[in-house]
Amino acid sequence: MSTALVLFRRDLRVADHPALFAACAEHDRVLPVYIHAPQDDAPWAPGAASRWWLHHGLESLQSALATQGASLHVASGNALESLRSLIQASGASAVYWCRHYEPASIARDTRLKAALREDGIAVHSHAGNVWSEPWALATGEGKPYRVFTPFWRKLRTQLPVAAPLPVARARHWLALPGSLPLQALHLLPTRPWAGGLAAAWQPGEAGAQELLEIFADDALAGYANGRDLPARHGTSRLSPHLHFGEITPAQIHHALIQRTERMSVQRRPDLEPFLRELGWRDFAHHLLYHFPDTPHANFNPRFDAFHWARQDATAVARWQRGRTGIPLVDAGMRELWHTGWMHNRVRMVAASFLTKNLRQHWHHGARWFWDTLVDADLASNTLGWQWVAGCGADAAPYFRVFNPYVQAAKFDPEATYLKRWLPELTGLPAKTIHEGWRHASTLSACGYPAPMVDMARSREAALAAWSQLAAR
Repeated sequence: MSTALVLFRRDLRVADHPALFAACAEHDRVLPVYIHAPQDDAPWAPGAASRWWLHHGLESLQSALATQGASLHVASGNALESLRSLIQASGASAVYWCRHYEPASIARDTRLKAALREDGIAVHSHAGNVWSEPWALATGEGKPYRVFTPFWRKLRTQLPVAAPLPVARARHWLALPGSLPLQALHLLPTRPWAGGLAAAWQPGEAGAQELLEIFADDALAGYANGRDLPARHGTSRLSPHLHFGEITPAQIHHALIQRTERMSVQRRPDLEPFLRELGWRDFAHHLLYHFPDTPHANFNPRFDAFHWARQDATAVARWQRGRTGIPLVDAGMRELWHTGWMHNRVRMVAASFLTKNLRQHWHHGARWFWDTLVDADLASNTLGWQWVAGCGADAAPYFRVFNPYVQAAKFDPEATYLKRWLPELTGLPAKTIHEGWRHASTLSACGYPAPMVDMARSREAALAAWSQLAAR
């Protein structure tokens, strides 16, 4: 009987899993394996919120496998040593996994493949959790894309139309002694916000499918406008499930196509705005693959000479804790701390405030998001921060400085979102909050801090710094 190991990483699902499906089709016995080796992701090992999600995502995967009579073998330590030990114990002749596209992941998998093949073990890697692998699309000159619109135009023509792979079923599932309990991985944080994460999320494949159903029923029809309104659930909130591979872009696309085709033409929602947003995720992985230094280096090297303000740990800490005195920024940062997530428009505003009004380096924000977001994804996090800071691919120009007061009045006119996360302001009229710079004493009487910077003056200082760079 031939035996294969299937190595799970950030692909915590049993449906539409090409590596698991292939292993089940080609071998008599299959052993599902998870090896906890965060050192392999250095310097971007998972942050605290991601570790919380990973713990519960693995629990969910264990349950999904158990329904088929399978179990997940959990190990910790050096990935190659663990695989060799499991291969010896199981008699496996092959190892299967899905590819990752971060620089450290590519280097790790290259080492694993070479070592295992040297041992005489077949290694089969399959496409990861994207529509199109990062090297599959290129410009007419054969170069990587640097601008999203032409990238999306090409990707859009290649979206798969076939049904995703079904749940993989093995002829025989293999189990070995010595599997670690998840608690031994010490993934759960001691921070007090863990309760807020549990109240906001249901990690796992079933939770992803439930959110997809809710989105299709309630928000998809009005997505083009609703996605900008932070007070309502106008987005899918599937980003952490996508990051951990609990759902695939192909599953989402296929499910929404199936749903809308059953509707009359008059009632059929426009999928394009949502699909385009999913396309940004593929674009982020495309950029990270072709420009692997961007998590720490400016995509646009001109910004290497940009004059950031001196690092101000106190100012950054106030931003992190939602105590800047700027309501929309603070509401977003408190939402992040409490739930591990922040509405995308508010992310842009909070990032703009840090990098432009406070003129603190985007690295500080990227690292904080990495630790506190349940959907912290190296490709998307890097693209987002460099986009707002003005130094990235297809970036917003540096002179675009989001005004949090204008943004709040436009997209949260009744201050519903603001009051949800700033309860000290609940009794104030929306207009007073939206013009907080005029009513600082009123807000202060409620226990809310005064604005830490003047928005107009800080914007002028940011533009002056940009002008010096532009003049070079």
